[in-house]
Parts: sequence; structure tokens; C-alpha cells
Amino acid sequence: MSRRRDAAHGASDAIGSALYGLATRAVRRLPRDMSLASAATLATLDKTGPRRITDLAVAEGVTQPAMTVLVRVMEESGLVERKGDPSDRRVTLVCLTEAGASYVRTRRQAGVDAYARLIDELTGDEVEALAAALPALLHLAELESHAREESDR
Repeated sequence: MSRRRDAAHGASDAIGSALYGLATRAVRRLPRDMSLASAATLATLDKTGPRRITDLAVAEGVTQPAMTVLVRVMEESGLVERKGDPSDRRVTLVCLTEAGASYVRTRRQAGVDAYARLIDELTGDEVEALAAALPALLHLAELESHAREESDR
């Protein structure tokens, strides 16, 4: 590998480590009012819209029976509901209720607020560096989303 490639790889490792550390600490700080699997499922429904239980199970990396139980618990909590698929009456879709959508928005905003408070403690130069990195971070999130969609197929 060339020196330039070594430096780029080293930067990728350092950035990847920093981002992974931030993500894992953020997950640990989430409210413990529901399981991570439930919260992730709600977020998936918020992002993608109604889905079959089998599709949700694949997207969240759990078995169909486990997702069925998870959906039942969230349904009893009023966060999701099952509706027939208008294009195929044999299919049932899991949909967010207004309470479920509100929960996702509130949880997401709490995360944004927590990071905003931390960013407010940075120096002006550090905030500027993060702002300059924002297009790359957004592109990274887009690449991750596409990679996840590909792996779900």
C-alpha cells in the first residue's frame, strides 16, 4: 500500500472508531422504556411505512415468531396496528399508530437534543469542523442505508 493509502486507511479507521463509539454510547443512553428491538422496529415502520411481519423480521434480524410476539406487545401498547393490504387481502401489514409515530418523533428529538447539548460544549473551531463534515456524514448515512437495504434483500 502507498503512504497515501496507508494514511487514508488510518483516517478511516480512526473516524470509524469515533463514530462507532458515539453510536454505542448513544444507544446505551436511550431510555429503557422499551427494548431496542421494539424501538428499531418502530423506527423502521416510521421510515418505510407499513410492512409485513416477515419483512420486519428480516429488516430487524430476528425470527418471524419473535417479530410476531414483538408486534403483539406493541399492538397491545397502542403503538402499532395490523391492517389488511388493499392490494392483497391475504396479507396483513403492520402500521404505526399516531401514538407510535409520536413515540418515534419524541425519542428521535431527545437524541438530537442530547447531542446538541454536547455540541454546545465544543469550541467554535470544533463546531465549524463538524459543520464542514456534515455533507460527508449525511452521505455516509445514505451509504449505510443503501448497504442495509441491499443486505435485507
